[in-house]
Amino acid sequence: MQANLHAEKGTGIFRYKEDRWPVIIILSLSLLDFILYFTIESTTFLVLFYLLMIIPKGVISAWNHHHQHLFTFRNTALNRGLEFFYALHTGVTTHLWRLHHVLGHHLNFLDQEKDESRWKRKNGKKMGALEYTLNVAVTAYPRGYGVGKKHPKQLKPFIIYSAITFAIVAFLVWFNPTAGLLLFALPMVTSLIFTTYVTYEHHSGLDTQNEFEASYNNTNPLFNLLTGNLGFHTAHHHKMGVHWSRLPELHASIADKIPESLYRKSRITRLFLERAA
Repeated sequence: MQANLHAEKGTGIFRYKEDRWPVIIILSLSLLDFILYFTIESTTFLVLFYLLMIIPKGVISAWNHHHQHLFTFRNTALNRGLEFFYALHTGVTTHLWRLHHVLGHHLNFLDQEKDESRWKRKNGKKMGALEYTLNVAVTAYPRGYGVGKKHPKQLKPFIIYSAITFAIVAFLVWFNPTAGLLLFALPMVTSLIFTTYVTYEHHSGLDTQNEFEASYNNTNPLFNLLTGNLGFHTAHHHKMGVHWSRLPELHASIADKIPESLYRKSRITRLFLERAA
């Protein structure tokens, strides 16, 4: 079982062949953004495009998350390049989730005094969804940096490539303010907020030391197609190094340990995906 879950079956530049189509689609959306940046002058069109892409770019955050757990390419330069485009869609730069999420949240999600994505207030009470969203979004970079001080090798690329990314975005906004704001700067902010909002439903209210009872799971097929099986969240926390394409198999192997009450559909699923599934 473990050999199958961890085997690398990609060919060429990809570590896993399953990453090819997600990367092609995401980079195609990046290309579309830049085409619009250089060709469209209509503010109305750009506003409508920005609004239309809020959820799609938010969904890209799931793939950025997967990449931060297990790099997509065998080549470091290609990974850094992909992370730049991920950042433009999601507001999460190179190694931020690797620090905040992989080396932070995953190690601390059972301890609400340490969890970088904690859902408890200091007084021990549960935050509401809006409070959690703003709290985690605003503190994402500072908390990521805080984890990075314990992991200097991971912190260095975070600082360097974050600075490069923000410098390029600043230039894009300066060169073409309307397009730069609506195609790059605002989507980065919106996607970071969207990402933290949807993660509220992953663990909030589950105060336990049992890892199999600490995550909600969403088995909706369309949700998992769009997010790379992120609905199998208990499995993801059980073995965070397992590639997203192997999560259904891992989930099946531990399903008997997960209480039935921890299977539920997210707000996004109920609002947008219910009828399409």
